[in-house]
Amino acid sequence: MEDRSDLLLEGVVGSVAYGLDTPQSDVDYLGVYVEPTRSFLGLNPPTRDRGTRHGRGAADATYHEVGKAMGLILACNPTVTEILWLDEYTVATDFGRELVGLRSSFLSAQRVRHAYFGYAMAQFRRMLTRRETQGLQDRRLAKHARHLRRLLWQGHQLYTTGTLPVRLPDPEPYFEFGRQMTTEAGEAAAKALIAEYEQKFDTARTALPQRADEAPLEDFIQRLRRAHLDD
Repeated sequence: MEDRSDLLLEGVVGSVAYGLDTPQSDVDYLGVYVEPTRSFLGLNPPTRDRGTRHGRGAADATYHEVGKAMGLILACNPTVTEILWLDEYTVATDFGRELVGLRSSFLSAQRVRHAYFGYAMAQFRRMLTRRETQGLQDRRLAKHARHLRRLLWQGHQLYTTGTLPVRLPDPEPYFEFGRQMTTEAGEAAAKALIAEYEQKFDTARTALPQRADEAPLEDFIQRLRRAHLDD
């Protein structure tokens, strides 16, 4: 992404942000940018499918147009939601900081549970596939397992406290769980962890509302679009 002048927010995400990085880990960036409002008024307006850019020099970076980003965060998509819960940012404009201040308005109980559990199960399926096709020595097994456990823990924290802790307080149990996945007992351990968190979610009292608070989000996007009408 060569032109960075339209960025509202940017920060380091992924394993480095979680405290799960290894010497082989890349530094991943995530950002939110804004399209000029006039670009939506022509024959070929930006679409949600096209509202993503990649690239930050040699780094792994993904940038979502603010309309697409807000839709993904309303769905409580874990990989995009975390942009609003970072401890620090490499870019944060006034509108970007305002968006961070609205982060709780995006949240709803069922969407958080569905999204985080769904992403955790996706990691579990990837792990099983790699165990079957690549064998127990495949190094990506441990990575999938670490993120399976992270997603379940983060989702439960968000569901029960209303706050998303991006950085894990103690990464070692996640690394240990990853190492366990490279043994014959790994699949059973993963299934037991999933069952444990199903029970935790079922019995938890959520701190989240049943529906997102969309009114301040609508006000924000309307003001942002007006501010960028003539960009």
